[in-house]
Amino acid sequence: MTAKNDARLRRAKQTRHKIREVGAVRLTVHRTNSHIYAQITSPSGDKVLVSASSTEKEVRGQLKHGANRKAAEAVGSRIASKAKEKGIDKVAFDRAGYRYHGRIKALADAARAGGLKF
Repeated sequence: MTAKNDARLRRAKQTRHKIREVGAVRLTVHRTNSHIYAQITSPSGDKVLVSASSTEKEVRGQLKHGANRKAAEAVGSRIASKAKEKGIDKVAFDRAGYRYHGRIKALADAARAGGLKF
């Protein structure tokens, strides 16, 4: 692992510890150079309730590339609609140590526009 990734994981650990204390349902994001992923996990963290990513067939058909802001917005709106179907409306946003800008911010804004409350 690189020092940059170690620092990101350290920041993520702090956030996850606080979310676990509160006992909230968690919306986690993960990004790679090619795609972006989002999942909603139970308060205990042992079960994935809803997931969405830019690798899904429905999302890939709309996009030219899976690693840009447009892809993040599509994934954010998709995760929000799936969460609404499951009856989830309030989540804690876990940005996994990534800075809150660019694709991460676009996903969060789209999820909020879809009806999720952070």
